[in-house]
Amino acid sequence: MMGNNIVREITPLTQSDCFTIFSRTKKEFDFPLHYHEEYELNLILHAKGAKRIVGDHIDTIEDAELVFIGPNLYHAWFTHQCKSEEILEITIQFHKDLFDERLLKRNQLNFISNMFERSQKGILFSAETIERLSPRLLSLSQKKGFDSVLELFSILHDLSISRNMRTLSNSSFNNEQFNYNSRRIEKAFDYMNANYNRGISLEEVAKVASMPEVSFSRFIKKRTGSTFIDSLNEIRLGHATKLLISSTQTIAEIAYKCGFNNISNFNRIFKKKKNCTPKEFRDSFSGTRSFI
Repeated sequence: MMGNNIVREITPLTQSDCFTIFSRTKKEFDFPLHYHEEYELNLILHAKGAKRIVGDHIDTIEDAELVFIGPNLYHAWFTHQCKSEEILEITIQFHKDLFDERLLKRNQLNFISNMFERSQKGILFSAETIERLSPRLLSLSQKKGFDSVLELFSILHDLSISRNMRTLSNSSFNNEQFNYNSRRIEKAFDYMNANYNRGISLEEVAKVASMPEVSFSRFIKKRTGSTFIDSLNEIRLGHATKLLISSTQTIAEIAYKCGFNNISNFNRIFKKKKNCTPKEFRDSFSGTRSFI
């Protein structure tokens, strides 16, 4: 199960988004075992008999379930014995730094802070909690702007004080190499996020981090597990996936807008990282996705 078939998902959430909410009705689960840097809250209805994998925990699910997944924790749902023709899935993803660490240390956020910690192993919420909170999760996408951010915070708080939540995985599969914490890396990533739409050289970004090129190249690989060019391409792909979902621009337009110098290079990198072509990716998002 922990072989090479685990996909690192690059979500379409950009640095300027608070969160994204994706809602769709489907007949099967078809996304492979994967992980990503963002927190994910998943509400799944009418999917009795489907199989859930979170870290080292495998289970067959009931008709309704609500699961909170921490950063870089392996997870997936599979159709398994589910016969439903109308599986409803609401997925909310938000950055791991949406709540500042110092903010989480305040008394009033103590419960949320503890829940975030437990989410490193995945959390399953009780049937009572699902019943109480699913109407709010289902209507979250109808709220706009600041109201929707407040409502998400409120939902997270109510989840954090709910009873009978269950930790799923015995061990934390959180991939430590992604928990980099460095001002230089932050500055480099901020710069790449601001300039991803044009050609950026290693020399240029190394200067921003105040390091010689060779040292910076080694530093970014050690801290993130990815080379400079891989990190830059992942930022570009994140923006490209967002445009594929939320705009009607052509794939070629999106490729150039996101800093890829030719369409075949974009297609090749996209297929390698996402296990599908940009067109297949766009077609698979037939639900509604909003970015807040």
